[in-house]
Amino acid sequence: MSPVHAGSDGRIARPASTAALALGSVGVVYGDIGTSPLYALREGLAAATRGSPAQAGDVLGIVSLLLWLLILIATFKYVVLILRADNRGEGGTLSLLALGQRALGQKRALLILGVVGTSLFFGDAIITPAISVLSAVEGVTLIVPSFGPYVIPVTIGILICLFAAQRRGTEGISRLFGPIMLAWFALMALMGLRHIADDPHIFAAFSPVPGIQFLFTHGASALPVLGSVFLAITGAEALYADMGHFGRKPIRIAWIVVVFPSLALSYLGQGALVLADPSAARDPFFLMAPEWALPALVAFATVATVIASQAVITGAFSVAHQAVQLGLLPRMEVHHTSETQLGQIYIPRMNAILLLCVVVLVLAFGSSTNLATAYGIAVTGEMLVTTILAFVVYRYLWKWSVPLALAMLAPLAVIEVGLFAANMTKFLEGGYLPISVAALLIIVMLTWVRGNRIVQAKSRAESVPLSTLISSIEGSDNLRYVKGTAMFLTAEPIVAPPALLHNLKHNQVLHERNYIVTVTTSNAPHVAPADMVMTEALTDGFTRVFVTFGYMDDPNVPRALIMARKLGVKFEIMTTSFFINRRSFKIAENGAMPGWQQRLYTAMTKTASNAPAYYHLPPNRVIELGQQIVI
Repeated sequence: MSPVHAGSDGRIARPASTAALALGSVGVVYGDIGTSPLYALREGLAAATRGSPAQAGDVLGIVSLLLWLLILIATFKYVVLILRADNRGEGGTLSLLALGQRALGQKRALLILGVVGTSLFFGDAIITPAISVLSAVEGVTLIVPSFGPYVIPVTIGILICLFAAQRRGTEGISRLFGPIMLAWFALMALMGLRHIADDPHIFAAFSPVPGIQFLFTHGASALPVLGSVFLAITGAEALYADMGHFGRKPIRIAWIVVVFPSLALSYLGQGALVLADPSAARDPFFLMAPEWALPALVAFATVATVIASQAVITGAFSVAHQAVQLGLLPRMEVHHTSETQLGQIYIPRMNAILLLCVVVLVLAFGSSTNLATAYGIAVTGEMLVTTILAFVVYRYLWKWSVPLALAMLAPLAVIEVGLFAANMTKFLEGGYLPISVAALLIIVMLTWVRGNRIVQAKSRAESVPLSTLISSIEGSDNLRYVKGTAMFLTAEPIVAPPALLHNLKHNQVLHERNYIVTVTTSNAPHVAPADMVMTEALTDGFTRVFVTFGYMDDPNVPRALIMARKLGVKFEIMTTSFFINRRSFKIAENGAMPGWQQRLYTAMTKTASNAPAYYHLPPNRVIELGQQIVI
């Protein structure tokens, strides 16, 4: 029989206003890039001068590089181009991967690119909170030098509070962080405006010429400077990763109206101050403030840098959820924290892992200066992967011509390759850290993907076709038929679910109504309720039910099955038995994977969230039957 789709009677929650979402994005999305003026120009000048007085040409060149990185990478690439790759409301590397797979299919090269980009993003996600909070707390020593021994304990205390606040959800956090960061951007703009008059020649930095001249005149010695000025755009990748939390339009409005003008004015003001007083190069941001206002500014900067960590934490939740739904990571418990914005989620396990990693980093490196050496490699690598995947989407999904796609993205790729090379000069000084984290995550994800494919192949090889089973039990005198409904969850709708086979073998019982339920994940972030459920009647007693969720949807199976009632599914949750197959694994001597990879996969299966809880099944209606598989 032909499959039949369910209709929708769901209600759509009233969305938050664009202005409210834009304000929230100022606090959550732009916290990281919004605190870069604290150190970007300072580190760039330090790398260029190496202790010598700052020269006017160096100042103009570095400020020009800062501004044009904001214009080309943050504005043109992310705000103009990449935010267009809106996969039904969701962004991030895995959204680009899903769009690319829609165009080219399940290509291994695309999968590896997506896994690498995702892993690099997580490498950045553990460094950003550590360096942001640590650098802010260190600022207190400018006022109270004796505070030094308390920097690490206070930093760890603040981080614990920050991660504990995540359970409130992005919506609750953004209500608090948005107004604070709006005030922070306004303060930066006013401080910059106040000092631009110190030397109006700074406006020459709006031309790319001083920056290009600086690079050509300094040659290879400009690489460390590039690695430092790159700090101005750390956090730009969060614009795309956090799109599901706030939406494309609010993020763009916040950038154009608030964030970019404030950043530009701050860098111009700092540059003008250094042109007028070269000694201010040691800390141009804080020296823009009057001496009497310095304590308040340091306190405000501390709050702002704590908030800066939020961008990557929020993005990490989104990326982790997408990775689970796309089959790259084991199941994890997901809490949806907003009734108006579907993409706002909280993942307890990911939150705990990030906190643990961040605290270890703070204890291991001990200062923001040491941590700065590890910063940049993961971010530039992730940006480069995003550019490559964007080319695939623009060329093969959106059918842009090759010259147009290259004209838009090739110059950006060249810049990002240069930035990546500049940051790789810091590999031995700490840059190995994010690369090591990313490499570990790549191994974990590829092991999970490969292990799942092997398990599925073995299950198919040892399975019995569902049609064969149904034919063999029709009219059987050895079975006892009982009233009620049985739901068998399975990943293979064509073959008989192992739980059904075990139930027949050991109990010789068959329910009056049997539904073979297959849950799949679409490469779209959300699936319309009308397309979520499809049924196919096989016999009077057997029906296939196909449930499809988007990779950002909450996989609530009972809620989806309620929609199937109009298709003839007789379903009352408290009178239905849900049969689930629980697999255990035995490692083979000559398995399809190396021994270490078999052990890793087996360990990962044990960390996966409980299937009934993940699919929101009532625990007192679930029957789990075991199956052992040799891998």
